[in-house]
Amino acid sequence: MNSTIPHTPRLRAHRRDQFLAFVRKELWHIWRDKRTLLILFGMPLAQIIIFGFALTNEVKNSSLAVWDKSGSETSRKLTSQLDASAYFDLTHRVYQQQQAETLLRSGQVKQVIVIPADFETSLQQWNQAPIQLLLDATDPNVATTIRNYASSIIQDFAQAYQREKKVPYRIEAEVRMLYNPALLGSYAFVPGVMAMILMLVSSMMTSIALVRERETGTMEVILVSPLHPFSMVLAKMVPYLLLSMVNVTTILMLSVSVLDVPVRGSIPLLFSVAFVFTITSLSLGLLISSIAKSQQVAMLISLMGLFLPTIMFSGFMFPIENMPLPMQFVSNLVPAKWFYYAVRTIMIEGQGFWAIKREVAVLFLMTVVYLAISIRKFNVRLS
Repeated sequence: MNSTIPHTPRLRAHRRDQFLAFVRKELWHIWRDKRTLLILFGMPLAQIIIFGFALTNEVKNSSLAVWDKSGSETSRKLTSQLDASAYFDLTHRVYQQQQAETLLRSGQVKQVIVIPADFETSLQQWNQAPIQLLLDATDPNVATTIRNYASSIIQDFAQAYQREKKVPYRIEAEVRMLYNPALLGSYAFVPGVMAMILMLVSSMMTSIALVRERETGTMEVILVSPLHPFSMVLAKMVPYLLLSMVNVTTILMLSVSVLDVPVRGSIPLLFSVAFVFTITSLSLGLLISSIAKSQQVAMLISLMGLFLPTIMFSGFMFPIENMPLPMQFVSNLVPAKWFYYAVRTIMIEGQGFWAIKREVAVLFLMTVVYLAISIRKFNVRLS
């Protein structure tokens, strides 16, 4: 028994060498696996960039229109101070009420500031003057932030004017929140949730179902049927299309009856846009199924490539206009963004087809591209 004691340090050294050898081997495997390196080092960098620069509720460079009825030196100074701020970009000059409403409805501006004709006279004679802020409140968080920024700049201007004239002045801002006067968060939440549900049900479930058929070997049985193979695949997608329409109906009923979210536009138009978006999502699911080799891979691609971009780049949680230009370009590749804008325009603003023709055209184009790539990748002799 005592004879084994001298060998203990040697045994410990041997085990240490074995442990270090396994560590070196594992490091070498990681170094040779480029995909693992991409996950280890690329994902943290991407998250820092996305969450640090793109995903922010802060609003900067918001489009602004000014209706300066006064045309006085004081009103011009106030307009210049608003434009000089990092929070606003003066993009339009308004000269009539209809023009202001058109800019807000079309989304070209987030806010219209109306300066009355007697603005300077009221300041000089009564030491106070009104000013009106018209805001697009379809996104209540953005509208509230913009209102606070504008009110702060106006008050700073009044204080500077007071120091210059040695007389107390006050500028009273009358705020009108259009389309969502109560600033209910559900007005932006419902279209976003609808986009997420349709995307997940259509894309993820379709891709997983098709890959499952291929894994279990039943796809070969399906392909020997008299019907064209691609027609059989499309037939498997139809139930998800029907289920998606049921989901749309359920969401709209709950939104109107429970959340008090109005449907100001055409309901048939809303269902038509949802139908187009569902077709786009199904086409994307078919594309994923042609790439993925297993159900796990299909689910991972759907979650990482569809669910997260829908949350981050669709516009219903984080303002897209505040993102860097490369991130704004990426958001244009997310189908949920175009669907969210279209649904919000129909439900909240009550506009018709011509207001969403660009969004519908983009969804049609995406559908054609996804189907074309899927058909090219589709192989009738699946293994």
